[in-house]
Amino acid sequence: MKHSLVLAGALAITAFGARAGAEVDDLGIYRREAHHYHSPQDMAVELRFGPYTPNVDDDLAARPYETVFGDSTRYYGGVEFDWQVLRIPYLGTLGPGFGIGYTRAKADALIDSDGSRSDQETTLSIVPMYAVAVLRADVLAEEFQVPLVPYAKLGIGHAYWWSQSGGETARGPNGEEGRGRSWGTHAALGLMLQLDWIDIEDSKEADQTVGMNHSYIFGELYQSVLDGFGSENQLDAGTESWVLGIAAEF
Repeated sequence: MKHSLVLAGALAITAFGARAGAEVDDLGIYRREAHHYHSPQDMAVELRFGPYTPNVDDDLAARPYETVFGDSTRYYGGVEFDWQVLRIPYLGTLGPGFGIGYTRAKADALIDSDGSRSDQETTLSIVPMYAVAVLRADVLAEEFQVPLVPYAKLGIGHAYWWSQSGGETARGPNGEEGRGRSWGTHAALGLMLQLDWIDIEDSKEADQTVGMNHSYIFGELYQSVLDGFGSENQLDAGTESWVLGIAAEF
């Protein structure tokens, strides 16, 4: 009888241990799937917004931009597309990116004779663009479940700009049209906060239904020097500023 009780107890302990082990294993599998499983990932999309003051007045004593438009903050909105063509082990993704946006400054035009303001509106519109190499160091999020992704961008910047007065293209003192293109460099550093941890089940469902691997909010500091690579004859429509935005990887 004594041996029977010992055997029954041993079987009960073994069964309980096996069940507990299964639960731990199931939880472990769930955690691994929640953090590591995703559909193929090869691109990222960003929506971007921030202040934009062009460097038109840099190195100019007359400061024409500030004279006409003042020092009020103007804003920029844009979108960026990145292709993650290479995954570097224990680091992150590397690939080309392209961004485009729009900003506009407007004010009542100045009267040349006395410097007062007229009822006629004058504007400066800028469409900044850039093509960059993008390195996203997502190893912390992918391997260690720390939802932070620092990144860097470096490449070529370009802006198409035009000025209008009274609804028509403005002209300079020598009759030249107030429009042009500016080329230069573009560089940025930023940090993304991955949002998957807020609701892991929803993030897995988004991956399975629309192929969205991850979602983020981010902040970025950038410098766009569009002075024709040092040319004295090109209007610098670039800026040094910051943006906030949302992003998703697919």
